[in-house]
Amino acid sequence: MIENTSQTYITDTLAAQRAYFRSGATLDIAFRREQLRRLQEAIVKWERPLTEALRCDLHKSYEEAYLTEISIVLGEIRNHIKHLEQWAAPESVRTPLKMFPSRSKVVSEPLGSVLIIAPWNYPVQLLLNPLVGAISAGCTAVLKPSPYTPTVASILEQMIDDAFDDKYVAIVQGNRDVNTMLLAERWDLIFFTGSPSLGRTVMQAAARNLTPVVLELGGKSPCIVDCDADIKVAARRIAWGKCINAGQTCIAPDYLMVHSAIKEQFVEQLRKEFRSLVGRKAHKTKHFGRIVNERAFDRLDGYLRDAEILIGGARDRAERFIEPTVVGGVSPESPIMQEEIFGPIFPLLTFETTDEVINFVVQREKPLALYYFGSVATGERIIRHTSAGGTCINDTIMHIANEHLPFGGVGNSGMSAYHGRESFNVFSHRRSVVITPTWLDLPFRYMPYRLFSLVKKIL
Repeated sequence: MIENTSQTYITDTLAAQRAYFRSGATLDIAFRREQLRRLQEAIVKWERPLTEALRCDLHKSYEEAYLTEISIVLGEIRNHIKHLEQWAAPESVRTPLKMFPSRSKVVSEPLGSVLIIAPWNYPVQLLLNPLVGAISAGCTAVLKPSPYTPTVASILEQMIDDAFDDKYVAIVQGNRDVNTMLLAERWDLIFFTGSPSLGRTVMQAAARNLTPVVLELGGKSPCIVDCDADIKVAARRIAWGKCINAGQTCIAPDYLMVHSAIKEQFVEQLRKEFRSLVGRKAHKTKHFGRIVNERAFDRLDGYLRDAEILIGGARDRAERFIEPTVVGGVSPESPIMQEEIFGPIFPLLTFETTDEVINFVVQREKPLALYYFGSVATGERIIRHTSAGGTCINDTIMHIANEHLPFGGVGNSGMSAYHGRESFNVFSHRRSVVITPTWLDLPFRYMPYRLFSLVKKIL
């Protein structure tokens, strides 16, 4: 059971972090690089406790926990250590003739004291990956893990307390009452990962202090399988994308749009691929997760009552288990098509033309991800005529694995992006600087604006 952090600790810690930041201690590049190495060493040291906690809370296997959580953060850290000096260096920019003899540059400066609120579905990666950017940019940070994965939250607290002084990086715990206390404070940036509904709450709170926000949200990410797709490869990659973390992934393919000409063939192949990944008895494999809690299970279970089950359908509330399931007979107005599913359930719709797919996608909220299986040319056409946070052609999920690609949403699925240099930038302010010498002071800009006809030609 996670206990709520007190208001006093939150207030005092934020004050201490502000004082530490103002001291200039975080500005030195060598200091930042050393803190990144300290985080790296902490993750390696606490790897087993973290992966065991993920097993306890979400039934993640060691392999999945390492691939989807630990390795992603370690890769991010290595990328920042390697490129930090380059990213932080002042950037010279051109200065127009009208400003002669001035010169111009852009300086990246840390925003200050930041708040990072993480969700429960990837409770290690989605707390620590933003922290990498905060450290890299030279900020101090308060971290708030999810109470829905209490074992992970407890281990993270021990790890952070072991690695950092709380005047630099601190962790707070608790339910939404603690979120309310945190959001009442004034931060220099709030980084929130969660649902669109909670994202609106965060943005409303931030607006009171004109605090910038990064919102990493979600949505219904379409997975389109065209008539010319490699059905076997498509089914395998889609099944894998849906099975990871039992479908509780913000960029999981949410619903299927399958060309009517290949529907039966694709469904049969998808059935085989699910079995290949998790076996005929998915509840017995160590490689298939569980729904996070009973409330989430009941929501998902509601989608399956009276549904036309094409694949799967088995579930056990006591174990919070739902096997990979495909549902047919779905209309766009069905309840299952209204909200992000966030579980191992696939509603399946069919289509006839690419225009039909494009119209279906653009009439809905912009998703966090869009997946297309078929010819690259058609995939590129769909990209041109739709909007999504990220896209894979002939794959799922893998755009998050490239730390050189920005990761983020658009519209209802979020705002701003991070990973790699984008993480450094999002926790920084790019400050414009003009340096003007005093050896020449042209009179044209001063009143009463003599020779203005000549000045107009220069401007």
